[in-house]
Parts: sequence; structure tokens; C-alpha cells
Amino acid sequence: MKNTVNYFEQERKFHVFVAGTFSKLDEFKKKGDSISFNMELLKILPEVKRYVGSRLLTTLNKGIIDKNKFRTEDFIDQLFIEVYDHFDEVANAKELHPWLFKKADELLDDAIVEEEFDTLFFDNIDDYSKPEWDAMEEKFSTDGDGDLVMFEELDDSFYKKNAYTLNHVFVEDDEQELATKLDEQLDQERIENHMKMVFNRMSSTMKSVFELFTDHQFLIPEIAKIKSLTVQEVEKLLADARKMLRTSFSKRYLIDSN
Repeated sequence: MKNTVNYFEQERKFHVFVAGTFSKLDEFKKKGDSISFNMELLKILPEVKRYVGSRLLTTLNKGIIDKNKFRTEDFIDQLFIEVYDHFDEVANAKELHPWLFKKADELLDDAIVEEEFDTLFFDNIDDYSKPEWDAMEEKFSTDGDGDLVMFEELDDSFYKKNAYTLNHVFVEDDEQELATKLDEQLDQERIENHMKMVFNRMSSTMKSVFELFTDHQFLIPEIAKIKSLTVQEVEKLLADARKMLRTSFSKRYLIDSN
């Protein structure tokens, strides 16, 4: 857990770092210096690049896109153009980081025709036994070879592993006992593998909302702007994502405790 705390402290510091580049970018844009603008922009894109890779991986694992059709770098190259051309949309330094994610999201949405399902696999989550959960994870792990294919495009200095923990799922005081039992029973790798499997069955919008909140440390109003949703819609998606994860952990690992 200590490493996770340090990770999120770094994420918050990175938000501040991105905001600190706003004045330089604004100056370069006003001068029409696109080369200096892009060099400065490059310094603040690692998190956006990781987010783009994650969204592409989600669609790849769902069989929505072919692994050879889209590359992370293609979207980042286009993002440079979009950011430079529309930089005047950014009102202030604080809005810069979420705006970059929003622009990346728009590019992804325009390029990928995503097949969303109104009725998810988890509607009948109570019917799944522990062996069925294990079989699903084994299949997901086998089919998840695209993980390496997609992320080998990311520069090692940019890529950081998502640091999902049980604290993201069991957030209420009355849930801490369950979280403690799971923490004693499962190591971090096991927790992350299970969560990845569940993410793969969520809608892409729900998964990205959860990722923006937990992994990239955006506030709910910022996520609403990034995803073009209302604050209430973001709150519901986040709550539903946690409920799915919470139920899946409980049904798979805490059967005897229920």
C-alpha cells in the first residue's frame, strides 16, 4: 500500500507540473512558435499517452478493433495538431490537464466505433460460481496478449503501471472488514488481475471514468468535462463500477463470509 500512496502523490504533483507549463505554451502559441510549443507539450503528455493506450487496449480486448488498425502514436501525433490549433479553448492553467484528456477522448471517439452493451455480463453476477470466475480469468489472461502488443509502443519512461487497490473499491466504513479479509487473502498481483478482468466487461465509458478518478487523480467535475457528462452521471458511473468490482470480489473470494 505504501508504494500506492507514493504513486498517487506523484500523480497529484504531475497535475501541478502540467498547470505550470500553461504560461509557456500560451507564450509560444502567441508567437506562432510551433516547434517550441510542441517541445514543451511533449513534456506533459505521458499520462495522456498512457490513457490513450489503455482505451485502445480495452477495445482490442473486446474484439472491437484489430490490433494492427490503430497505434497509440497515431493518436498522439494528431493530438499535437489539435492542441496547437485549439489552445485558445483553455481558459487557465488549472484546466489544461483535463482539457488534454478531453481532446484525446474526442480523437478516440471519432476513430473507434465502440459497441456498447446496455445489459452487461454483471447483471446476473450472483449466478457465477468461483470455478466459473477462475475460468473467466484464465480465458481473459490467455486472450490478453494484446496487452504487450499495444503497450510496447509506449516509451518506458512514460509508462507506469496502473496502481489499482482494494481502497478504490471498498470506500465506505462498513466495507472495511471485507476489504481487510481480501487484503489478507490476496496479494497485489491477484487483486490487479481480477480487477483487469472485470474492467474488460464494463462499458468503455464506465471503465475510463473509474480510471480517470483512481489512476489519473482527476476530480469528478474535471472528469465530467473530459467525458462530456454531467457530474451526476460521473458519480453514478463511478458508483456502479465500484459496485461491480465489490460484488465480483465478494462472490469470488468471500463466499463463506456472506
